[in-house]
Amino acid sequence: MRVAVLNKDRCKPKDCGLPCIKFCPMVRTGVAAIYIDEETGKPVISEKLCTGCGICVKKCPFAAISIVNLPEKLKEDLVHRYGENGFELFRLPVPKIGKITGLIGPNGAGKTTALRILSGEIKPNLGRIDKPPEWDEIITYFRGSELQLYFERMANKKLRVVHKPQNITKLPKVAKGVVGELLKKVDERGIIDELSEKLGLGMVLDRKLSVLSGGELQKVAIAAVMARDADVYLFDEPSSYLDVKERIKVAKTIRSLIRENKTVIVVEHDLAMLDYLSDFVCVFYGEPGVYGVVSHPHGVREGINIYLDGFLPDENIRFRDEPVRFKLHPVPIEKLGTEAVLLEFNKMVKSYNGFKLIVEGGKIHYGEIIGILGPNGIGKTTFVKMLAGIIKPDEGTPPQRELKISYKPQYITPDYDGTVGMLLRQIAKDKFGTSLYKSQIIQPLQLQHLLDQNVPDLSGGELQRVAIAVCLSRDADLYLLDEPSAFLDVEQRLAVAKTIRRVVESKGAAAFVVEHDIVAQDFIADSLMIFTGQPGKQGIALPPMGLREGMNTFLKEMQITFRRDPQTGRPRVNKEGSRLDRYQKSINEYYYLPIGEVTEEEKE
Repeated sequence: MRVAVLNKDRCKPKDCGLPCIKFCPMVRTGVAAIYIDEETGKPVISEKLCTGCGICVKKCPFAAISIVNLPEKLKEDLVHRYGENGFELFRLPVPKIGKITGLIGPNGAGKTTALRILSGEIKPNLGRIDKPPEWDEIITYFRGSELQLYFERMANKKLRVVHKPQNITKLPKVAKGVVGELLKKVDERGIIDELSEKLGLGMVLDRKLSVLSGGELQKVAIAAVMARDADVYLFDEPSSYLDVKERIKVAKTIRSLIRENKTVIVVEHDLAMLDYLSDFVCVFYGEPGVYGVVSHPHGVREGINIYLDGFLPDENIRFRDEPVRFKLHPVPIEKLGTEAVLLEFNKMVKSYNGFKLIVEGGKIHYGEIIGILGPNGIGKTTFVKMLAGIIKPDEGTPPQRELKISYKPQYITPDYDGTVGMLLRQIAKDKFGTSLYKSQIIQPLQLQHLLDQNVPDLSGGELQRVAIAVCLSRDADLYLLDEPSAFLDVEQRLAVAKTIRRVVESKGAAAFVVEHDIVAQDFIADSLMIFTGQPGKQGIALPPMGLREGMNTFLKEMQITFRRDPQTGRPRVNKEGSRLDRYQKSINEYYYLPIGEVTEEEKE
């Protein structure tokens, strides 16, 4: 079975001269395997007539064509297709009553499409574009599975589904007013006061929705969905914009739904939160933007490990070349201290709008990556901006040494009028186009297909990767990256971590990385800088410390413990009050268990 997909946003027939048609062997022999649609003026590829030679894929200057050969047996599992030469989704996650099903996979593999089908926003067409099926046929298609009853109830309007969308920044455009009043309007279960307390919304109830930060908007959106009286609750990336403590609060709050026998499905890229939230996991794999396949449900630990291994044993399919593994033991701080000091900063104080940040001072070595951890509103971005020279401290002096600094801000605006390729060429200069630059920046950050795209047209995840590439393309002694994993999927987060590491080591530089994703931070950081205090009022930046000491300091304040998966080494959140949680707190090990105890604790 062959899938041919044309990215209509990338396709520019007026600029390319249509080499896809000119060089197609079938067209040259008189067979219309590719022809022009009279309405759109863009090519259409006939999958029945296409031989899969791939010449059109290679000749397209805008990388707009993808042709993939799939196993014939997948044809029976086709659930939905977005028009001719559009994305295809095979299978659907299975909703389970009284359980939480987590969805994991790369961006563009169909997770949001699956949620939109399960919410009733999209009616599955089973791949029939010209003559979409009616509900009776759809129900028959899923007979014998749990989805049969699900769609029967949906067709008869006996199933109520509420859906928290992925992009919550659009909320102020569709809903206007004061937060408290808006939440009361949707409070069908009479639990808004309880939700406000659990999610920490008390301080924003009197504010207008339009002035809220990303994290505040996220929590309001989650509260609004949970306040509705429904049978099924769908959450698309509920951890975005939230710090570690807020993520755990949100996870606990969402889990309370299963006590009422509700059906919950969650898309999440933070592995620790997905692990904490879910009872089952469905893995999405395929080629982003071309096709996506949904695995059968697996236990949460097995499902996440399958995703990291890149191999589905029950289907005998490998979808990643190498497994992802995490470091079980931290680098000793003494080893880091053997490198020469790149930068030393003294005590600094910065105050504004009733908030005060106290930086206790510290140093960073050549080749070192310091992760910055702390709750939102505690001064992390302020500290990074002082290092970058964007703002000056009220007390103390900024670092005196003249260094070349490259800074990626937390919030990115697409204010460059041109293509991604033009922007990177302007920043990287002579390096752009070299094999080293391609292997070090372009390929790992998956920018090949974005080079001809205009920067203002990029999505949030694409813009994030371009901003990281811009930061790392500069020749610098010190790289400052504020929340580089926002909007990225698991694969991209780990690729970004590896890329930052590779650039820092190859240039003999150093980096500070602000990051809320504990798993990503574990993957990238050599040492940690912990921010403590009272969010919105006072922040205290402790000196850099080793990973073990840093994680213990941070997680002790959060009252959260992690264990290690013995197979992959990934961090896993312990359930609060569990035997392992109590044990680790008693020995003051919130993150790294003593050697030899990880496997035994997991076995028990």
